[in-house]
Amino acid sequence: MKHILHLKSSLQGAASYSIKLGEAIIKRIQEKYPESTVEELDLVDSAIPHLTPQALRALFTPEAQQTEEDRKHVRLSDELVRQLTAADIIVMGAPLINFSIPSSLKAWIDHITRPKITFGYGEDGRPVGLVKGKKIYIAMSSGGVYSEGPGKANDFVAPYLTAFLGFLGMTDISVIRAEGLKVPGVMEHAMEKAQASIMID
Repeated sequence: MKHILHLKSSLQGAASYSIKLGEAIIKRIQEKYPESTVEELDLVDSAIPHLTPQALRALFTPEAQQTEEDRKHVRLSDELVRQLTAADIIVMGAPLINFSIPSSLKAWIDHITRPKITFGYGEDGRPVGLVKGKKIYIAMSSGGVYSEGPGKANDFVAPYLTAFLGFLGMTDISVIRAEGLKVPGVMEHAMEKAQASIMID
């Protein structure tokens, strides 16, 4: 049995291709692991705030010195880290917006990047990821084609997420793309092609 965390970051709601692709990935996971459980976190609906100077300071303030406002910020970060660490599999919806990830997903990233909790540093000074044993599926959607051709140089979603997740210790990553969703001649079969490419380890 696997516990799956489905992160949704699209502004498109039910019409979102990244959400639909994420759901297709989860369906395939559940076919392989029938008793799996799913926890959904809609980063848009939950309105996870972007880090503020006060929130950042709170995360580095000793518990005994925290104000109630500090504790509110820390509790949110702690809960997001708990969801992350409790999951065996993470399905991360990542629509490409202006060549990058949605700000809601970046806000989540900032809250779960915690020194001595999700990453640390070794004796040689190199970073060491502390989040181990996770399988990540990135459900990426884009209006254009960014996996190859001239658009590839403008894909700052898959390379960034791969680098960031690796920094935290998550290196077993599969990127599944629904791309060309606005390109005539490609868009008609883009989702079908994306779903056919889903391979569950």
